[in-house]
Amino acid sequence: MLNDPSIWLYIAIGLGAGLLSGFFGIGGGIIIVPALIYIAEFSPLKATGTSLAVLLPPVGLAAVYTYYRNDNIDIRAAIVIAVFLFLGAWLSSLVANRVNPFAMKVSFGIFMMAMGAYMVFTNWGKLMGRL
Repeated sequence: MLNDPSIWLYIAIGLGAGLLSGFFGIGGGIIIVPALIYIAEFSPLKATGTSLAVLLPPVGLAAVYTYYRNDNIDIRAAIVIAVFLFLGAWLSSLVANRVNPFAMKVSFGIFMMAMGAYMVFTNWGKLMGRL
């Protein structure tokens, strides 16, 4: 298993996503999916499905426990968001499996650019005020 070059790629993706998830609360859509599409050459649907399968067990263990111990989790919000995340992911998976893969890539790219622009522009003034 360790002789398979893809296992090392998956280890690198998992470690990178885990580190970034612990720091910024990101991983699946921002790190794992693009890495699987552009580095591991997965289809967008396979990358998305794999990312969801990856995140299911580990996210709820060590990181959540640490945040909980430090009183940094709103249990009520987490339960509500989890229920609707479950429903939203299920509903969107039904749609995504019927969408052209190239349209998926373009849509994801637009989403990433919009989120990046939002983050830059909403914080630019704060950053300039601190320099």
